[in-house]
Amino acid sequence: MQHTPDPAAPSVPPTDGFVRVRGARENNLRNVDVDVPRDSIVAFTGVSGSGKSSLAFGTIFAEAQRRFFESVAPYARRLIQQGHTPHVDEITGLPPAVALQQRRGTPSSRSSVGTVTTLSNSVRMLYSRAGMYPSGATRLESDSFSPNTAMGACPACQGLGTAHTVTEASLVLDPSLSIREGAVAAWPGAWQGKNLRDILTALGHDVDVAWNELPRADRDWILFTDEQPVVDIMPERERPRPYKGKFWSAQSYVMHTLADSKSASVRGRVLKYVESGPCLLCGGSGLRAEALAVTFNGRTIAKLNSLPLTALRHALDGPGATSPAGSTITVDLLRRLDVLLDLGLGYLSLGRATPTLSPGEMQRLRIATQLRSGLFGVIYVLDEPSAGLHPADAEPLLAVLEELKASGNSVFVVEHNMDVVRRADWVIDVGPRAGEGGGEVLYSGPTAGLATVPGSITREFLFANERPVPAARELRQPLGWLGLTGVSRHNLRGLDAEFPLGVLTAVTGVSGSGKSTLVSQVLAEAVGLQLHPDQDPGASTESTGSATGETSEETETEPSEITTVDRITGADAIDRLVRVDQKPIGRTPRSNLATYTGLFDAVRSTFATTTAARNRKFGASRFSFNVAGGRCETCLGEGFVAVGLLFLPGSYAPCADCGGSRYNPATLEVTYRDKNIAEVLGLTVDAAALFLADVPSALRSLETLREVGLGYLRLGQPATELSGGEAQRIKLATELQRARRGHTLYVLDEPTTGLHPADVLLLLTQLNRLVDAGNTVIVVEHDMDVVAAADWVIDIGPAGGDKGGRIVAAGTPPTVAAHPTSRTAPYLALRIP
Repeated sequence: MQHTPDPAAPSVPPTDGFVRVRGARENNLRNVDVDVPRDSIVAFTGVSGSGKSSLAFGTIFAEAQRRFFESVAPYARRLIQQGHTPHVDEITGLPPAVALQQRRGTPSSRSSVGTVTTLSNSVRMLYSRAGMYPSGATRLESDSFSPNTAMGACPACQGLGTAHTVTEASLVLDPSLSIREGAVAAWPGAWQGKNLRDILTALGHDVDVAWNELPRADRDWILFTDEQPVVDIMPERERPRPYKGKFWSAQSYVMHTLADSKSASVRGRVLKYVESGPCLLCGGSGLRAEALAVTFNGRTIAKLNSLPLTALRHALDGPGATSPAGSTITVDLLRRLDVLLDLGLGYLSLGRATPTLSPGEMQRLRIATQLRSGLFGVIYVLDEPSAGLHPADAEPLLAVLEELKASGNSVFVVEHNMDVVRRADWVIDVGPRAGEGGGEVLYSGPTAGLATVPGSITREFLFANERPVPAARELRQPLGWLGLTGVSRHNLRGLDAEFPLGVLTAVTGVSGSGKSTLVSQVLAEAVGLQLHPDQDPGASTESTGSATGETSEETETEPSEITTVDRITGADAIDRLVRVDQKPIGRTPRSNLATYTGLFDAVRSTFATTTAARNRKFGASRFSFNVAGGRCETCLGEGFVAVGLLFLPGSYAPCADCGGSRYNPATLEVTYRDKNIAEVLGLTVDAAALFLADVPSALRSLETLREVGLGYLRLGQPATELSGGEAQRIKLATELQRARRGHTLYVLDEPTTGLHPADVLLLLTQLNRLVDAGNTVIVVEHDMDVVAAADWVIDIGPAGGDKGGRIVAAGTPPTVAAHPTSRTAPYLALRIP
């Protein structure tokens, strides 16, 4: 229902009209009619899963995108990844739209602040056209100043700036071992390692003598030769079959793996056996010598790229900027840099790699890029622009949103941060609850008018006099302390930190201060190595998925950055480490909530026990869409098929044979309580909890999913449709349903991302459950409600980048709230009773 604006509410800035939506039925929207003002900042609110994103992105933006594609030539349309046609009767008054959605930083080490903002393009052009060249040197094209092009990349390191070398010490960790005992640690294990040993034996080398007793010439050949002799090998087994084995030296194997392996975990393993450092030829810049010989205002492009943006702005002012070409380019650069500085990103450098950026930093970089685009009369649809931002960082963000509006644009934000919502001109509250219990517009009007809508859950948190607060409790006392000494990574330099055990700790700080680096990376890796010294850091964290064939795929990660930790104390009190991050639970539609949590095992087993299944001799595997037997073989269990059209864009359509159900007819004939397996996968968690109430193993998973606020998700909802926050809560629910084993350390990175304040209270209840069971929970968090409810707070700062990386304050929430210089303190104080 759409409410008439309250005449007593503050007046809204004049608008030229409305975007009028009629009959929106996308996802859970219930035939919604709503008018959204243009030339205003409009906040779309509601609990997680209420339908606000379906209205803002799935309906309004999707229709604007569809209309744009209709104007593009058919051939060009084939080259563009298109969205879908929204389920809506009519939308009028709709200008072009631009979407800025939440995405984590790209894992590519070649992506940087400069490439994301496209500032690097202008800097390269500046050096090409206005740089000072050595006498007699030929003018270079702009691509020669990029390490990502064949023209500019250093031939020694291929533009990466880092050289990997191997030495005997890095390849052989214990020279007292023999080759048979694993002296050459860098070689692969299992069959491949045995194969290399057998080859050496066939070549006449002694694999049973200690490595340090072998002749120097033999050791150098085994480790560093480029030769690859092929010999006949007779395996040592009952029925041997000879084969030809090719030898790889340890160096050849490591370098080949780093260059060609598609597995990040395999590359991460061999990186342990190399010595990495700046490339000696290019000094770590990744550029050729010809490019490094060109200067602008006395600096090479490598030096300019390493400057903080604040210093970069000053460096551009100088004699070089007075030439016609230099003047034109620097004026544009300075204008674009000012936007980044206004957003509080002056501590970043153009060369800063995006994998080292926080989500909040990435979001602000994308917003800055749009702000300087100069577009007029468009709708910017933003997905939680405050996500990943400390409250202090939200202030400049709000100023940027106001500037976008002042430039003649409309700003539609899907937002849970009530501080941002209060500053909006107009609020559209969707609900009242999630999933099937939502999908209605409860209110559309000036922000103050939401106070008159009793059915709104958002109202309770938007207005201070109604805001619920967690129940008061006594602070828990630490059972011990986990200490890290001499931590160095990114902007952490020789940091010492202590974390209390047996309590809930919140680690805070402005965006880019180093809190995620300290907790989610250094702490988790250090504890993981203490628990599993023989494993890679990335593999030492316990998994949270099902152990059956229905599990989601492993999410690959890039090899870890170089980390230094001088000493760790107190880790002997920890039995398990569980890192609950926001990485996807799978990379394809085959992975879903049911398969990841393991509840689908119980569902399939339940179907297998039905009379119809037993009569047909159908086992549990028959009801899997991932294996042959029960699945539809036309779409191989995907539920859809790709349709290629000549001169038109390709698209996906439901499989004609199974109608999108994923299963073949014989499997669908088996029902449990009048529903087939596909219909059960289509149930929401809330509905499935009622339907499967008599299946204890499934009900346990469903109840924990409901307890973390995910009752609105469908059991078969593909992993590709889940947000990072939803993926994190699925992992948390999976962990909550497990039997307790010893003292567990839980590490969570911004678990409130994507959560309505009402859902944050649910999450807090579950985190306290983990602590009350005798475990330790450490969360990196910006939400002050969570910080105020913690037992201990560690505030990192005082600012971001090089001006951060230090512990500003540590103590109970009231102690930190009273700290005189902490940037978190004034915001935390508002939440302390």
